[in-house]
Amino acid sequence: MSTPAALWESSDVTSSTQVTEKGDPTESKNSQNSSLSLANEAPETKDNENTSEQEKRPIQGWRWFAICTAVYGTSILYGLDTTIAASIQANAVEDFGSVQKLAWLGTGFSLGSIAIIMSLGKAYGIFNLRYLYFGFIVLFEAGSALCGAAPNMNALVFGRIWAGLGGAGMYLGGLNTVAIFTTNREKALYMGLIALFWGVGCILGPIIGGAFADSSATWRWAFYINLVCFGALLPAYAFLPSFDPQPTKPLSAKLREMDWIGAILNAAVYATFVIALTFGGATWAWNAGGTIGTFVAFGVILIAFILQQTFAILTTEESRIFPVEFLRRRIMILLYVLTACSATAVFVTVYYIPLYFQFVHGENGITSAVRLLPFIFLFVLAVLMNGIIMPRSGWYMPWFGVGTVLITIGSALMHALVNSHTGNGAIYGYSVLLAIGCGLTIQAAYSIAPAKVGPARTADTVSFINSAQIGGVTIALSISGTVFQNIAYQRIQTATVGMGFTSADIHGAISGTKSIVFDNTSPEVRAQVIEGIVDAISQVYIMVISAGALGIVCSILLPREKLYMTANAGG
Repeated sequence: MSTPAALWESSDVTSSTQVTEKGDPTESKNSQNSSLSLANEAPETKDNENTSEQEKRPIQGWRWFAICTAVYGTSILYGLDTTIAASIQANAVEDFGSVQKLAWLGTGFSLGSIAIIMSLGKAYGIFNLRYLYFGFIVLFEAGSALCGAAPNMNALVFGRIWAGLGGAGMYLGGLNTVAIFTTNREKALYMGLIALFWGVGCILGPIIGGAFADSSATWRWAFYINLVCFGALLPAYAFLPSFDPQPTKPLSAKLREMDWIGAILNAAVYATFVIALTFGGATWAWNAGGTIGTFVAFGVILIAFILQQTFAILTTEESRIFPVEFLRRRIMILLYVLTACSATAVFVTVYYIPLYFQFVHGENGITSAVRLLPFIFLFVLAVLMNGIIMPRSGWYMPWFGVGTVLITIGSALMHALVNSHTGNGAIYGYSVLLAIGCGLTIQAAYSIAPAKVGPARTADTVSFINSAQIGGVTIALSISGTVFQNIAYQRIQTATVGMGFTSADIHGAISGTKSIVFDNTSPEVRAQVIEGIVDAISQVYIMVISAGALGIVCSILLPREKLYMTANAGG
């Protein structure tokens, strides 16, 4: 067995983990170099104690600190860009117009991420981790530079999609780095820290974006700041570890191993879905040919993707980008759905609480985003609790059970009780329930799923769960944006009927720009308009209630088991 020092200096690192499993006959009994021990009580034998003592990370000391700095730094940047458009969109519309493209500033980034995430999961199982990770960091920075220098709305939207592609790659690179180079005992904590920094970035995004948008620096620096951070983190990137899962295979053979057809179909599925929801009811009428045609295209492409992946058409079972065999394992499906439900709750809350304060109290981007601080603190605390306590206790089902119940209660209160006269304390209280529920569940699957599948499928497993997380974000932003835009439009149109306002005027009011709807109406009409917008925000939380309820059902179906993991690094 190689010593940790030897593994440090090696360009290729392998991890062998012994796993034995009992108590769940539906799960696989063996995986490559791994087994899982499940029991009602942890075995406390001398052999087990010796194994625990020998369990060490292959990279230690200051180099590990530098790697963690790089991983968590990129997690923050990815989180920032996921939500930073929430507080700069009105300023961008004032500069460029094209209010009908406003929704793309938020959904474009998540669309770029989800369109490539499954392909990236396969790529990280084929190509060298160091070069792939750093390459996507550069891609993300290039997209950020394009956003900052965008001459028009089309360029800004394209830059957001481009940055989303790079962001997904660098985020997945961080997850794979932690999954490969940590022991199973500490994996949950390090994975939890990725969620913590990503979550902090997500929630700070509107604050930082609002700060730039309200300053002389302008909204463009909300994207240029990524380039400054890249320069600051560049020394840490030099220590990104090298891990080649197929060191003897030439590059040409690795390229042929990629499922390019599946990658194109997967990207097209999400693209058509987002286009249909983003334009439907806003730019196109729901019964217009463009809306119907896009939904039809979505259905046809989705069926083609399912068939191509199921029967490995123009690819192989080993190379296909979607791990179809995971769908035969109940726990993998449940973890996927639970992660998507949690991501839905996080992002609806992050986007719509600041929006509420902007319209009801007339706050600017900074002060409205600061209203998320109670959510931030409790979310971070809950993520840390899960990362530290869950692997020590061995139980994971209760975390999902409690978390999804809190998500359901918090979102139900936001839907039923929040109006334009609701006190700030009440909104903080409801958001705290959501924060704790999301924090207990958002990252747990990243530790559980790899242990259930084994280290030979680490890259596929991380990609699978990450597609649930980012896919949940994409779907949540698309559906919530459509619901909010359409209901708010109807309410404002009703409140201003006969006043001669155009469709563009109403959409401008919804976007938060300086609209004549607010400037040229009486206080009574403005109050009705604001109440209509608040009602639209409350309707958005129906989706979160549904996600929480679905999460409760899935948590009940999880195995009642303790999960104990031991690992040895070796070569």
